[in-house]
Amino acid sequence: MLVTEKVAYLKGLVEGLGIDTSSKEGKVLSAIMDVLDDLALSVVDLEDGMSEVCDQIDAVDEDLGNLEEDFYGEDECGCGCEEEDDDEDYYEVVCPKCGDTIYLDEDMIAEGSIDCPNCGENLEFDLEAMEEEEHEHGCNCGHCDD
Repeated sequence: MLVTEKVAYLKGLVEGLGIDTSSKEGKVLSAIMDVLDDLALSVVDLEDGMSEVCDQIDAVDEDLGNLEEDFYGEDECGCGCEEEDDDEDYYEVVCPKCGDTIYLDEDMIAEGSIDCPNCGENLEFDLEAMEEEEHEHGCNCGHCDD
């Protein structure tokens, strides 16, 4: 049952009571019913407007998706890895001494080692092993199996 239907039902119940609208109570009840009727119509208008805005947002979202696909194209390996942020790759390293997780960029990895900012433990990186792993997997996106 819609809000307008509920208000119409209540209005019918109030009219069925046979209250004199010239009395104090009748005037108050009549004013309440008028306000309820106005509110119900406002709610219907808002729902209609919201529905229209949602439809427009869906259309814009679809258009934006098409533009993104045209502009960025599809990823080369087909796994969706290029949908991720391509700004810069970060590597997650866990310190074996304190267990703190550290995020490093390629420049930091290229230095070969870094001191853990939490405990000071020197962490060394084997760049040759990382490069071999990249060549084995081809894509290096972390999602591909080939």
